[in-house]
Amino acid sequence: MFWKILGAIVLVWIGIVVLGALLKALFPMVALAVVGTGLYFLFRAMSGDRDSAKSPF
Repeated sequence: MFWKILGAIVLVWIGIVVLGALLKALFPMVALAVVGTGLYFLFRAMSGDRDSAKSPF
């Protein structure tokens, strides 16, 4: 019983470490994507072209 509990704790700990490493690695890319998307929509909102037929949105 002790080994099952210890194994479960170790597996949870490894899962948290892997998830934390993935989030730490992917956060800059997600932040850049959010900023890039915001800049794109800001550019589209500020541009003088109001032809909705060309807009995919």
